Amino acid sequence: MTIVQFEHRPGLLDLGWGHPRPELLPVDAWSRAGAQTLGTYGWQALAYGHATGPAPLVDWLCDHLGDATAEQTFVTAGASHGLALLTQLLAEPGDVVLVDSPTYHLAFKILTDHGVRLVRAPADEHGLLPAETAALARSLDAVFLYLVPTFGNPTGRSLPLDRRRELVSVGVPIVEDDTYRELSYGEPAPPALWRLAGEEGVVRLGSFAKTVAPGLRLGWINASPILVERLARLGYVHSGGGVNHAVALTMASFGASGAYDRHVAGLREAYREQRDALTGALRVPAPDGGWFVWLRLPDGVDAEALLPVAEEHGTSFLPGPVFYAGGGAGSEHVRLSFSHLPPAGLAEAAARLTAAIDAAAGR
Repeated sequence: MTIVQFEHRPGLLDLGWGHPRPELLPVDAWSRAGAQTLGTYGWQALAYGHATGPAPLVDWLCDHLGDATAEQTFVTAGASHGLALLTQLLAEPGDVVLVDSPTYHLAFKILTDHGVRLVRAPADEHGLLPAETAALARSLDAVFLYLVPTFGNPTGRSLPLDRRRELVSVGVPIVEDDTYRELSYGEPAPPALWRLAGEEGVVRLGSFAKTVAPGLRLGWINASPILVERLARLGYVHSGGGVNHAVALTMASFGASGAYDRHVAGLREAYREQRDALTGALRVPAPDGGWFVWLRLPDGVDAEALLPVAEEHGTSFLPGPVFYAGGGAGSEHVRLSFSHLPPAGLAEAAARLTAAIDAAAGR
């Protein structure tokens, strides 16, 4: 019986899935939050919700984030849903949207479902180049730039602070996917583009998929009050009320009780151990946060050609080209996720991958 998205393949330690480790999902704590929510709100938890999200969650979220108000917050069914809603409002078919290169590959279809044309923004080994991106945006009349600047997918890196400050000052409309912010394993994450811009020209996507559970399908948008009002007036929202209302209220209980902070603290410890198991076995630098290692392959080894060899050796990954809009780049990299397997499994997967790389190089 099919219930979840993950597809287990016997004998394969798969590093391709950016999913949480099942044992880390807060089943018992979430059950208690659900019971508390029904006890506190009764029938209101099961009614049509307020258009921009229930006040208990919005208020907790704004206090937790510390850089947004209720008027700047709209509750969504996750970051992907938020990106789809924003593209619907901000773009017309045929418009150009700039995307970081590389960046979150599943965003490409969300964007192109609305008929936009994707163009890769200029970048180097440290990330997006602000001045060059601004010039390209002006030349193409791009409607916005999409990027994951903090502990990004697939690279795990964060855009340097000087580039963040420059980017928010050059006049490019930005949609910032900030879903990995709280998964930092050392120093705090750099400031969000939303915070640096002071609301001007930046819209932020957030999600509880990485910090609590993807099955909640719960996230938020931070934007100007004018844009939040436009979101609230969408026919989809007007017909159905607030998005994912019962889960949103349960998240408010989970947050207000202190369970969220305790859970995220535990996640950081677990994912730090998992990160170290993978990077230590591969002898590569560890990312400061997020879920991913962007592994550069030896000269002469192609990511897509390596994939079947790796699967013959009992492991898998996502090849670099899938993270570049239109392909044609990234063949020297693979994305490895350390989120889904325990430390021992990650060490074994790394050994299998190393053997596969050696075999591919020998071929």
